[in-house]
Amino acid sequence: MTYAATDRPRIGWIGAGRMGYQLASRLLDAGHDVAVYNRTRAKAAPLADLGATIVDRPEELADRDVVFVMVSASADLESVTTGPGGVLTADTAPGVLIDSSTVSTQVSARVREEAAKRGTDFLAAPVSGNPKVIAAGKLTVAVSGPREVFDSVEPLLNLLGRGVTYVGEDEVARLVKIAHNVFLGVVTQSLTEITLLAEKGGVKRSAFLEFLNDSVMGSVFTQYKSPALVNLDFKPTFTNILLRKDFDLGLTAARELEVPMPVASATAQLVQAAIGAGHTEEDFATLLLEQARRCGITLEPENVAVDDGLTPES
Repeated sequence: MTYAATDRPRIGWIGAGRMGYQLASRLLDAGHDVAVYNRTRAKAAPLADLGATIVDRPEELADRDVVFVMVSASADLESVTTGPGGVLTADTAPGVLIDSSTVSTQVSARVREEAAKRGTDFLAAPVSGNPKVIAAGKLTVAVSGPREVFDSVEPLLNLLGRGVTYVGEDEVARLVKIAHNVFLGVVTQSLTEITLLAEKGGVKRSAFLEFLNDSVMGSVFTQYKSPALVNLDFKPTFTNILLRKDFDLGLTAARELEVPMPVASATAQLVQAAIGAGHTEEDFATLLLEQARRCGITLEPENVAVDDGLTPES
């Protein structure tokens, strides 16, 4: 292991999208030395006001103690690590590479192998949440890889949110995250179905969801999705395109492991239907709109205040 745990490791961050930007900000707020790369430099530029150094290529982060990666897809992970100008292609190599993207286990394993050739330890650390969840301090992280490496960087991971769980060796964190996101889609589709069942029977969405969220069936997730379902505010936190990718990964894993997933398979088709209907840039809560169409309901915003349960940390 090339990384020696210190109180103030020098950090690199690759990927300053909606999630990556917020998480890098948390490390900067904690006083860490953070250098950031993003494919579109302008998106990362505001982090300079928080003290970040902005670089032009991933390879410029190769001398960092710990480098986090948060990109959109498997091909992006390979591009920023082992592709031309990648962080694993420079003369030096980081001590630890922590990837928080949602990617396939096969690509993760390839990057882990290439990192090992450079003497870099690799942790898969996919996260659960969105920017508002991050701001509320409720992000959760599943981590897999060498236990001693996890122990050395756990203090950094704890800065990202409220729950960091070591789940095992190698790529098993990828399977944990993919299973989580499949459940996310299934729960959302089910939530739209029961909400519209109640509405078609004469119950306001706000009233039904208030009851549900106060019951044993309510959850942090059903509460924070309630404002979108009630007021039809579909500003994206996670799109149907990204959800479809995770269903594809989950159902592929299910075939490889010989696990039947009939409910997930049916939901994947409904996500595809929403994409086919043009709901590609909005939040995946637009599953509600497609369910309403099938029910013969024309939805209107209720325009009432709904608590999402995500009060930002002070």
